[in-house]
Amino acid sequence: MNRLFIAMLRAGVVTAILLGLFGQIVVIPTAAADEVERFPPYAPFAAPYVTVAIVGVACVQVALIAVWMLLAMVERDAIFTPLAFRWVDIITGCSIVATLLAIGVTGHLLVASIPSPTDGMELIGATGAALAGVAVGASFTMLTVIMRGLLSKAVDLQAEIATVV
Repeated sequence: MNRLFIAMLRAGVVTAILLGLFGQIVVIPTAAADEVERFPPYAPFAAPYVTVAIVGVACVQVALIAVWMLLAMVERDAIFTPLAFRWVDIITGCSIVATLLAIGVTGHLLVASIPSPTDGMELIGATGAALAGVAVGASFTMLTVIMRGLLSKAVDLQAEIATVV
């Protein structure tokens, strides 16, 4: 694979991890504090939702580290080895955890009595966003499971060809 392409992907992975770290440290807690200041009844919900958001971003970061490791395997022309399954499984596990977090948030938003400063549109929007997160997470998880199956077939085929040659 083209080394320039791999270098560009690595730069994107590093950028995404650093942006996620900035979001975990600055953006998420600040946004929550601003919302609580704007509407104090949100205070009991701030800490749990901040925690879920930070853990969700951490899932993405861990998956990006696994992508980095897979890129290193591509660079060494060792992607079709059993070691690749570990990194693909980590990506799948991270997407499952993030999807479960989104399911939890969606469920909580649907059943909890969360006060709203206006007509409740914020809660409808938040529920819709959480539901979209569930859909994207479930879709990505299914995609990684399918890709793992394709990797498994490719590893088997490469092993079979190696025995023939």
